[in-house]
Amino acid sequence: MSPDVVVVGAGAGGLASARALGALGLRVLVLDRQRTPASIAKGEILQPETVRILDSWGVLDALRATGACPVGRLAIRDPDGGPLLCLDYAGLPGGYREILCADYGDLRGVLADGLPATVEVRWGRRVTGPLRADDGRVTGVRVAGDGGEQDVPAALVVAADGMSSPLRRAAGVTVERREYPHGLVAFDVADAEVADEVTAYRTGRGLCLVYPLPGGRCRLYVQVTGDEFRGRADLGAWCDRLLADVPAVRPIGAAIRASLHRRQLLAVYRLRTDRLAVPGLALVGEAAHAVHPMAAQGVNSSLGDAETLAASLAAEGGTPAPASVDRALRAFEAARRPRLDHVATVSHNASRMITSVSGLPKLLGVRMMRRTAANPRLLELTAGNLSGTDVRPLSLVDRLYQLGLLTDRHARVPSPPAPSRSERS
Repeated sequence: MSPDVVVVGAGAGGLASARALGALGLRVLVLDRQRTPASIAKGEILQPETVRILDSWGVLDALRATGACPVGRLAIRDPDGGPLLCLDYAGLPGGYREILCADYGDLRGVLADGLPATVEVRWGRRVTGPLRADDGRVTGVRVAGDGGEQDVPAALVVAADGMSSPLRRAAGVTVERREYPHGLVAFDVADAEVADEVTAYRTGRGLCLVYPLPGGRCRLYVQVTGDEFRGRADLGAWCDRLLADVPAVRPIGAAIRASLHRRQLLAVYRLRTDRLAVPGLALVGEAAHAVHPMAAQGVNSSLGDAETLAASLAAEGGTPAPASVDRALRAFEAARRPRLDHVATVSHNASRMITSVSGLPKLLGVRMMRRTAANPRLLELTAGNLSGTDVRPLSLVDRLYQLGLLTDRHARVPSPPAPSRSERS
């Protein structure tokens, strides 16, 4: 029997889509070209709104059981650990006021274990393109196999096949993709005790991001230039420079040195598609959007996509009839596009505060950070936006407050703190 839905990609976004759509009673087939799940540093910071979604799907307790680390604060600090801007999530509205720092593999695992009986996952299946009706509507996918290609018809195809998404290209969806002028190197650091917070150190080299992971580990991201790891880099000397640049991480210096061989070098992009859906096909996760990892929004937006897509189909009665599916896709686009554009703006502005290392962008980033830190109302807005629990876009006037061009009299703003040593350098 043909599935109602084919989901292409078995990452967190694809499995979340399968979980949410399967809960409607739809028959869902998940296809992934990999034979086994890949291990990668991504999607480990789950914001409170995502915690709510996981709880509503009945998988939150299973994720907590993997050792996921609860964190109540996101902080920007100077290289010595002094506070520059701290967001305390304890004051958020609603019942979800913590970040969970979890292994991406564990997240993917609990989503897979919690799939409804109507969902099937097949690994090692490469989708070669979409099927189309005469009017251009996507009606399924073509899959490569040992015996040749096979057509798999479906009323809905969900493209969760990543940033380079072949399905997106085949569907004629255009994308704006911009690379940041720096990369990140990620380390999985074992036997490292760090604070129960997501800490972004603002340093002369840019971003140094640290947060706890299950099993007494932590994740370390360090901003690097394009040629910093080309050739036979002297990793010991590189680590010496890092510890000199960021004294706050010296207590875990030995653990960092022991983890240098497990590094992953990552390019950093912003990505936005012109559409989230075409008739018969929806784009979710990095197939449709990507932001700077510093803002900790990527996997959170993917799970939000899945929840909204399922809700849009439920509003149409959960039927796989093509006309109902296409109406649901239009509702999905209308609901998600403003939210995703807002996330992209917040993420880009937050990343510029920390990753800019010279010139006007650095000066503006410092000013915006200091003014936000000194304004309780802006802090509350920022926490609500990043957490996803109280999304209220900053107005133009709020931006002028951040730049210090206007005074926010309603916030009883104290005098901005004196510049730290790192801000003066």
